[in-house]
Amino acid sequence: MEKIVTIGNRQFPLDAQKAELAYQGKKVINGRKSMTFNLLPLKYQWAYDLYRTMKANHWEPEEIQMQKDVEQWRSNEISQNERWIIMMGIGYFSAAEGIVGDNIQHVVRELVTAPELKLVLGRHAHEENIHADSLLYMISSLGINPHECEAMFEQIPTIVKKNEFVTNISGNMRRDLDLSKLENKQLLARNIFMFGQCMEGTQFYGLFGMILALYRQNKFPGVGQMFRYTLRDESNHIEVFRNLFMDLVEENPDIWTQDFREELVNTMREAVALEKEFIRDCLPVNAVGLSADEFCQYIDFIADRRLAGCGLPALSPGASNPLPWLAEMMDLRKEQNFFEGKVTDYQKSSALVQSSDDDL
Repeated sequence: MEKIVTIGNRQFPLDAQKAELAYQGKKVINGRKSMTFNLLPLKYQWAYDLYRTMKANHWEPEEIQMQKDVEQWRSNEISQNERWIIMMGIGYFSAAEGIVGDNIQHVVRELVTAPELKLVLGRHAHEENIHADSLLYMISSLGINPHECEAMFEQIPTIVKKNEFVTNISGNMRRDLDLSKLENKQLLARNIFMFGQCMEGTQFYGLFGMILALYRQNKFPGVGQMFRYTLRDESNHIEVFRNLFMDLVEENPDIWTQDFREELVNTMREAVALEKEFIRDCLPVNAVGLSADEFCQYIDFIADRRLAGCGLPALSPGASNPLPWLAEMMDLRKEQNFFEGKVTDYQKSSALVQSSDDDL
């Protein structure tokens, strides 16, 4: 039905049916093309809600005090094993965060068509830039030679294999793709699953836990606080990519074949195997009161949560969390809301400083 709005001696026709067709034309892929980036009317409300939540979480690395970290790094109170964990964390994440952001900008965001999806993905990529910036801040504050970090990224086999695991699929998609074809739709779905559930959702968690173990012992409080902020962001990133994945499959049910589901489970199986090898490089000997075996069991637990969130079977049925203190440090209670399909209401970073102290 057309509505006529009269202003003075001018009349402006507003066609409600055309507006409804424009709304119906919004899709994850193969949707209505619009260079105007018109967000309204919103179809993917979750994307807009998460964008606002992520924006409210904004933080800057320079807000974090690093004096205590510098004192500890220069002192004899820190063991070689503990220094190695920090070096591995900086060496891996300094490039891994950039890999995630690059894939968002140059693959996923280029292929989705609904503006609100592009909006939240743009914020996601921006937060990856903040994370990469925080690692540069750690390096400069501690006086670490940046060439050593680059050498770790390029030369430690378990880091190389983890990064090749995700960059191969990202690189294969940097070309014109006909997303009307099933194989290309599945390629995009696998990319979203791999980066959201396997990389950010599982492979990041080994080092998160190790660095928070140091933080729990009052070692490297500045580094630990930045990783807590990063982890809070990652919880939202996992939710963005999970929701995107589920909506993509819902709108394109031909994706969800038995073979494809098995392929995703095998992708997670490979991610877990690579992460366990990496964990043993990070903890070649037991340190900070933890063992590599405990962390490997923890990764089994996390991986099964990610699979369950996407409607896929577990790799390690009945796996339990061997590190209950880590669940509290990572605030998995908030993350549980994600698995219940709710958007979590996080505090701004300035308030999190106090809440983090209360958790310890």
